[in-house]
Amino acid sequence: MTIAIKNLHKKFGKNTVLKGVDVSVDEGRIYAILGPNGSGKTTLIKSILGMVIPDKGSIKVLDKTIKKDWKYRKKIDYLPQIANFPPNIRVKELIGMIKDLRNSPSSEQALIEQFGLEAFMDKKLSTLSGGTKQKVNLVLTFMFDSPLIILDEPTTGLEPKALISLKKIIKKEKEQGKTILITSHIMQFVEEIADEILYLLEGEIYFKGSIDTLMEQTRQNTFEHAIAALTTSDSHA
Repeated sequence: MTIAIKNLHKKFGKNTVLKGVDVSVDEGRIYAILGPNGSGKTTLIKSILGMVIPDKGSIKVLDKTIKKDWKYRKKIDYLPQIANFPPNIRVKELIGMIKDLRNSPSSEQALIEQFGLEAFMDKKLSTLSGGTKQKVNLVLTFMFDSPLIILDEPTTGLEPKALISLKKIIKKEKEQGKTILITSHIMQFVEEIADEILYLLEGEIYFKGSIDTLMEQTRQNTFEHAIAALTTSDSHA
């Protein structure tokens, strides 16, 4: 089991964001973490990453309790929704800097070619379009060989060719036995890529299961309609 979360609670002031989340994530599968805005998705991900400290409950990542132990993070590759890097740094300098920080073996060249970034290596980040920046962020995420990958809105700004490359990379990583967590607002992407759906609603896991099970449970003919129906469904899973 890659991740085991028990009775996770988190409040920010008077706002209760997570209400006793219990969920396990198995090795070698792709999970889409979905839910409306404010449902607790980002807080759950940041709790797994150790960026948010829960008020109550436990989190195990790769069979180790993460409390007061930062070393487990070296085994996670994380793509944040918004990556803020110094604007005056060049792409190749950024890649070199991240390699030095991680101090782990990396294989970036194939990714640079796959996303067509060769011509941008000497360019400063401030001159890049949003889509090109996202491709750079994806290279930084996938160039290390970690067992757990967390992707927060990875499709942002990508044109169709880059999106196809991203899907190929994700599937290849899964074939190597890696566990991948994804958040996305693009339901077609989720439907193509995810093995399981984790749907959060008001800080609780409202549904966990396959897309087929979800469509059966909600009695909907399309995945998009099934997701929309979850917020009005009376049945918890």
